[in-house]
Amino acid sequence: MLKQRLDQKIVQKLYLAPALQQAIRLLPLTNLELIEIIDQEMSQNPMIELEEDQAPPKDEREDGEISDPAEMSGERDSVDDEAFDVGAFFRDYLDEGFRPDFQEAREGVSLENTLARNPSLWDHLNWQASLAFDDPRDLEIARFIIGNVKENGYLAEPVEELAELIRTTPEALNAVRKKILLFAPVGSAGRDLTEVLLAQMDHLDIDDATARTIVTEHLSLLEKSDYLQLAKVLNLTPKDIKTHIDLIRSLDPAPGLKYTQERTVSVVPDILVVKEGDDLKIHLNDEGLPRLKLSRFYNAMLSRAGDGDPETLLFLKDKMKKALWFLRSLDQRNRTIAKVAKYIVDKQKNFFDRGVDSIKPMTLMEIAQEIGVHESTVGRVVANKQMSTPLGTFPLKYFFHKSLQGSYGEDVSSLKVKDRIRKIVESEDKSRPLSDIEIGDILTRENLRVARRTVAKYRKQLKIPPSHIRKRKSYMEG
Repeated sequence: MLKQRLDQKIVQKLYLAPALQQAIRLLPLTNLELIEIIDQEMSQNPMIELEEDQAPPKDEREDGEISDPAEMSGERDSVDDEAFDVGAFFRDYLDEGFRPDFQEAREGVSLENTLARNPSLWDHLNWQASLAFDDPRDLEIARFIIGNVKENGYLAEPVEELAELIRTTPEALNAVRKKILLFAPVGSAGRDLTEVLLAQMDHLDIDDATARTIVTEHLSLLEKSDYLQLAKVLNLTPKDIKTHIDLIRSLDPAPGLKYTQERTVSVVPDILVVKEGDDLKIHLNDEGLPRLKLSRFYNAMLSRAGDGDPETLLFLKDKMKKALWFLRSLDQRNRTIAKVAKYIVDKQKNFFDRGVDSIKPMTLMEIAQEIGVHESTVGRVVANKQMSTPLGTFPLKYFFHKSLQGSYGEDVSSLKVKDRIRKIVESEDKSRPLSDIEIGDILTRENLRVARRTVAKYRKQLKIPPSHIRKRKSYMEG
């Protein structure tokens, strides 16, 4: 039998206050994103205004308004009923060293400096289809095929499935697709690499039977760079087969990528590291950030609202409270970023003086314990932030790497090990490339104890092929 009843129980739940949520939300923002948030907050809260804005003169104010600065100083509490000095309240936590001081007005982007969008691969193919197909049905099929072409130019879906979706036969769809294969870029809508390369050979009138045989029957050997086996299968000398391989390499295996919409991303550093003598000075890049203050006008209105409309008083108190928390959150964000940046610069001083060989391993937990915040807070600070240094501009994530142990027990950054592996491979004898074990032995002699599997993992991350592939390529080049 079901019945209703009321029960009470006590539970503990983690609850983030709105002010704390706001402070956390501001931490991972870049300067450009922060400007948008500030503009949005100013449009919603009249208690916040730009510091360069001046209060209206006495003779321009409406009748009954207080023009005495002493009466506009906020002596009456805007958050609760106790009196306090707003200026003194801010003086407790606002540090002029971290507040934005750039006051030049921001200008919008000129339309003359705005570039039009370049045509995409699909725009280019559809334009050619509109010229190549007179039959409306063929044009419809062509546009359907083009719509399913991937960014690299390949057609991933099976022809049978596409034909069923557009209600035609696979033969009719393939007939249209064969024409698209010869559109620019040649090879678009190809089903696989073999079809793409053969289409380009046909377009260029390349009559090389050996190259065509390699593309149609022995592409797997070419992908593995097994040139000796390829020469043996085709009954050719390595010197003769090199000519055919060079011809195949001149073709484009991914024709669609040349139309990729690559955007140039402007990197605005959030932290500036300047060398002054032997010291490194840290500055937060506040260029373009508006300098904010509490509105004296609305603060004075709040001090007089107690004797008026209760709804007005409640509204102004709420806006004042939100303004205080927003300004405090901005200041706390700057302080936290400055602490993290200072620790990174102090820890990596040798890196800024000597380069990557002197970089030290560092973790988020290490900084969190040092500056007294949670690890997730450091993670939010590091996200999306850039640091401009005498060696160049680096993302803050660049300085965080795992620790490996040297032969004498010292900690070594994995970034240093990767850089050393890259240099070892660059200086090796190309005719006798070093294996992962041999690279590991060299690192061991340099007091860097690295296991073979770790060498292989770092080599793959550096996009360096294994030794047997490097040897085959060197053999063909020789």
